[in-house]
Amino acid sequence: MESQMHGTNEEVLVIEDSPTQAAHLASILETHGYRVAIASCGREALASLCGRKPDIIISDVMMPEMDGYELCSIIKSDPRLGDIPVILLTALDNPKDVIKGLECGADNFITKPYSEEHLLARIEQIRLNRDLSRGKESSAETEIFFAGRTYVIAADRRQILNLLLSTYEASIRKNNELVTARDELNRLNKKLEAANRELEAFNYTVSHDLRSPLTGISGYCQILTDICGEKLDEQCIGYVRMVEASASRMDQLITTILNFSRVGSIELHREPVDLSEISRVVAANLRMSDPRRQVSFSIAEGVVVNGDRRLLRIVMENLIGNAWKYTGTQEVASIEFGASDRDGGTVCFVQDNGTGFDMTRTDRLFAPFQRLHRKEDFEGHGIGLATVHRIIERHGGRIWAESAPGKGATFSFTLP
Repeated sequence: MESQMHGTNEEVLVIEDSPTQAAHLASILETHGYRVAIASCGREALASLCGRKPDIIISDVMMPEMDGYELCSIIKSDPRLGDIPVILLTALDNPKDVIKGLECGADNFITKPYSEEHLLARIEQIRLNRDLSRGKESSAETEIFFAGRTYVIAADRRQILNLLLSTYEASIRKNNELVTARDELNRLNKKLEAANRELEAFNYTVSHDLRSPLTGISGYCQILTDICGEKLDEQCIGYVRMVEASASRMDQLITTILNFSRVGSIELHREPVDLSEISRVVAANLRMSDPRRQVSFSIAEGVVVNGDRRLLRIVMENLIGNAWKYTGTQEVASIEFGASDRDGGTVCFVQDNGTGFDMTRTDRLFAPFQRLHRKEDFEGHGIGLATVHRIIERHGGRIWAESAPGKGATFSFTLP
């Protein structure tokens, strides 16, 4: 096929509003012996056709002012230009595209994206059919009814067959691409399942092999305190307690990391979830953890969303827990949970009057192990908000924050 096309010296008019696409198409054609003229729009193409008659016209369908169908119809209605084969470049994602192609008298379709081999084969097919149809009279117009309206088809039977065959070929090619994509997706899913199994095994190893020594360390610290406490001075007892506290913090960190890793693999079970009820339970637990604090909770009634109850409880525990933590320096803390209608959807929020943060550092806000405050000022591992972000994203929603240093913070999220 390539040898047939080299040295044809035929002229192809390319009508394409994208300079990059036009240059790419011209490069392919010129490499195979075609002379190429380029027009950036329909009007420029019609002006060019006043002084020349190319052998083949290739036009994009989607163009400003005048689309490819209208341009083709004008060309085909011109007695001087009507016999020039016109190929339309289109996504061909609507059955009406075929009817429009027939109606305007197009000779062929090339679907985007196209390969070089497919493009050249289609042009060669057009050339052969053009040679076969020379000297033969065109058929009369035909009326067809499709999708609620009548179309007048001026193309002859050969054009119609060529157009329908090219459409069928494009459908087969797209179907083959879908089959290939499906097989690749199945392969990747199997790899993902294997990776998830390995992650579960790793989680078990972390949970068992790292926690066992920590349990031993804590146990021996307790034994030292109970059995040898009278023989140890206050400094030694302080060291033992520091070791025990470090082991406890390490155990909490392991738990936090494991919970964060599991969030991505837990299967979602969607149901109506009353976030107001969950918020009240979380608030009550926080009050019990430190009854001395003066915290005013304001929790809106009847905020119900659709989602996974277990995961959304983690969201509320983290957001309200963060508000509790960062209002610890306030004499009277204020924490509010509510919802508002915005842009046709529901936006939930947790607002506090705590220490707040600098909005220029929000790129670190939802990243794992990133902190916006000093560890000496506020405890934590920097995973809570990353976990919240992952859960909200898994539900198809989004989360964002608004704050200023010393002015409190508001965390808002949506759930579709």
